[in-house]
Amino acid sequence: MTTLPPSQSQTTCASLLQELQVIWDEIGEGDVERDKMLLELEQECLDIYRRKVETTRKSKADLHHSLAQFESEIVKIVTALGEHSFSFSRRNGTLKQQISYIRPVLEELRSKKKQRVKEFTETQSQIAQICAEIAGNGQSMPPSDPQVDEHDLTVKKLGELKSHLQELQNEKVIRLQKVHSHISMIHELSVVMSFDFFKTVSGIHTSLIDPANGQSKSISNDTLAKLTGVVDSLQQEKQRRLRKLQYLGNTLIELWDLLDTPPDERKRFEHVTSLISSSVNEALRQGSLGLDIIEQVEVEVQSLNVLKASKMKELVFKRQNELEDIYRGVHMDVNSDAARQILINLIDSDNVDLSNLLSSMDDQIAKAKQEALSRKDILDKVEKWKHASEEEKWLDDYEKDENRYSAGRGVHKNLKRAEKARSLVSKLPSLVENLIAKVKAWELEKGIPFLYDKASLLTMLEEYAVLRQAREDEKRRSREQKRQQEQFAAEQESLFGSRPKKPLGQANAMVGTPTGRRVSTPAGKHGVSSLKERKETSRVNNAIPLNFVALPKEDPMSRGN
Repeated sequence: MTTLPPSQSQTTCASLLQELQVIWDEIGEGDVERDKMLLELEQECLDIYRRKVETTRKSKADLHHSLAQFESEIVKIVTALGEHSFSFSRRNGTLKQQISYIRPVLEELRSKKKQRVKEFTETQSQIAQICAEIAGNGQSMPPSDPQVDEHDLTVKKLGELKSHLQELQNEKVIRLQKVHSHISMIHELSVVMSFDFFKTVSGIHTSLIDPANGQSKSISNDTLAKLTGVVDSLQQEKQRRLRKLQYLGNTLIELWDLLDTPPDERKRFEHVTSLISSSVNEALRQGSLGLDIIEQVEVEVQSLNVLKASKMKELVFKRQNELEDIYRGVHMDVNSDAARQILINLIDSDNVDLSNLLSSMDDQIAKAKQEALSRKDILDKVEKWKHASEEEKWLDDYEKDENRYSAGRGVHKNLKRAEKARSLVSKLPSLVENLIAKVKAWELEKGIPFLYDKASLLTMLEEYAVLRQAREDEKRRSREQKRQQEQFAAEQESLFGSRPKKPLGQANAMVGTPTGRRVSTPAGKHGVSSLKERKETSRVNNAIPLNFVALPKEDPMSRGN
């Protein structure tokens, strides 16, 4: 509060009082009036002082109130923003100084609060928009500012809202991916099955074909459910059509085979028969499962069935030929004439459905194939047995040939064949024994004898085993007799001198025959090699025939290996 200096105030008052005394003197005022007027002046001065003090006191109270409000607002904003690190303390000084200090702090906090409210508003608006899109009313709801709770504007609260918004945005992305995936699948199915893609998709939601006003495709639960339902329904329809076409394709092939349809006519339906082994995911060619394709195939099948009925007799006998070929292929007895006469009687009687008869013959063919398969292992071994028996017979004849080692064309080939034949013949006993065991097991399982061209295979094998054993015994006795003869001749030579020299052919026979079955052993190979050397030495001074073929100087048995 500013005050005048005491000297100036006193001088002013004294001057005014003197002027007033002069006036009163001129007027002629009495002392009573003068005292009264002075008392009034004093009272008025006191009233002015009182009013001024009261006004000043009120201004002071207002300043205190404003300061308190500022401080309270600061506390509220700091609490709402969660600025726990913010510290504020009242400074010393006059009220106006304190207000001038606190006002900028308050303005800064208000600006920060405004910015935070804006962030809350934007975040909550995006959350509300995505929730509305998921609920299915995002396109029909006008955007409105959400109510922000200004009592809680903390960073933690804002972070929670932004985290929730991120989850919703991720959910929106996933839903959009599902929508695009379903739409793509519907388009793919529409291409394969030839239906209107745009009509199908727009029937689910118009935004899926042409989003209006920049709005995105609908991602609501209802839209996703409808898309999923349509995709499932179309996939089932695709599978149903594929199965139907596969059935028709198989039927076509069966009819073509029955009717001997030429390849040129079959090519018209290659697009159908190519689907027989296809899975649902592999059937992707444009229009391959269209209704028009199915109708074309159905018409063709009906036409072929009509043609089949007219050729049924021919097909029946074709089946009979196939059945007979299967039986002959596995050496089973079949009475062709009797079977064909029965078929002719059935067809001529008109009391049998030819389709059922054909089906019955298909069953017989399937049964015959199964029976043939059960005989295959034994028949393969029978072929090996027969081949080995033929080689055994050839080997016997070969070893009886006294000139088998003479020089000439094909000698080395015969030597190789003989070596292989000896190896094969050595396995004959085990082969026959194993074959007999398999035949017995087969007959025990089937309960019927195993016939081979109307004869019992088991009897054939047993007879062969007996005869072979007899031949082996005979060979063994012959070798023993020859050994005794040679021993006797050697004894005679020691008693009476050297024996007369035999012709070359007889020498070859003596060397080749006894060692014929031991040629694969090292001793046998050495004997043959020594024999060749002796033969060549004996022919040094003889003339070479015109048809002589020089053999390589190596062991013929090793070349056979």
